[in-house]
Amino acid sequence: MKADARSNDIKLLELESYMRARIRGQDHVLPRVTSVLQRGELGLAKPNRPRGSCLFLGPTGVGKTETALTFTDFLFGPGKLFRFDMSEYQTQESLGVLLGGKLGERGTLGLAFDKAGFGTLLFDEIEKAHARVLDIFLQILDAARVTMASGETLDLSPFYVVFTSNIGAADLLNLQHSTFATMERHVLTRAQQAMRPELFARIAEKLVFNRLDYDHQLEIAQMLLNAELDFLRAKGCDLQPDSAVLPFIVRRGFHPKLGARPMRDTVEKLLGDAVAADVLARGDGSGKLTVDAERNRLIVLPNSVPQRLTP
Repeated sequence: MKADARSNDIKLLELESYMRARIRGQDHVLPRVTSVLQRGELGLAKPNRPRGSCLFLGPTGVGKTETALTFTDFLFGPGKLFRFDMSEYQTQESLGVLLGGKLGERGTLGLAFDKAGFGTLLFDEIEKAHARVLDIFLQILDAARVTMASGETLDLSPFYVVFTSNIGAADLLNLQHSTFATMERHVLTRAQQAMRPELFARIAEKLVFNRLDYDHQLEIAQMLLNAELDFLRAKGCDLQPDSAVLPFIVRRGFHPKLGARPMRDTVEKLLGDAVAADVLARGDGSGKLTVDAERNRLIVLPNSVPQRLTP
């Protein structure tokens, strides 16, 4: 038992470096997220509370959801992040969707609980949720319990709870020449003004994610390209990109306001189109990946076949 506990402690020491290898441009956030997670995993969270709670603030496409997914995969394995888009819970009737509207209905929260009794509950764009839904979050943060429409009470203490919000993010463009400390104060003030005080106060960590500059998006593009190459290789398409591919992808996918999300779509589209065209033309899908500047696309060139020397 002691050996298992020691092994888990060593794993927790590796958590921050694991996230740093996968999340770019948010080094100021990751130590604070790690602190919440380490306390939660060591059983240092308050009794009858979630393992930990965070509010991730900042623009779209900067890694808020990716951070939650990354630490959840590290701690629990894949499939343990349960995401709820609060834009779908803007009416009072949506409370029934979350908790079950009739006797016997599980509701989306109950279905997530049934899949795994632990993990991370991610509530995206919390500012869009109806006031009755926010009441449920107060219960979850206060006592880690929620009563379903069926009368069943779910114990959510084995879960981490993460909220995301874009509150104040639009103002960051006007503050782009200010220090990050100034931008952080502004976003936190806006969030505190916009959210119910009792909800804001109950969240353990409020973290502001920064915009992604060109260099960070370049690093993300390389990661996405490597991941897509691995995916295609598993499909039998072995591609070797030349040095022009990555700069071309970044030029097509960089977006100062939308962050890395367009970059992911760009990588998938450009490589997918190149492979599809090659397969339809000659049924191979493998070879040198390069830029067709004339047609503004990526193409696959067949690997050169060395000539045999005749004896």
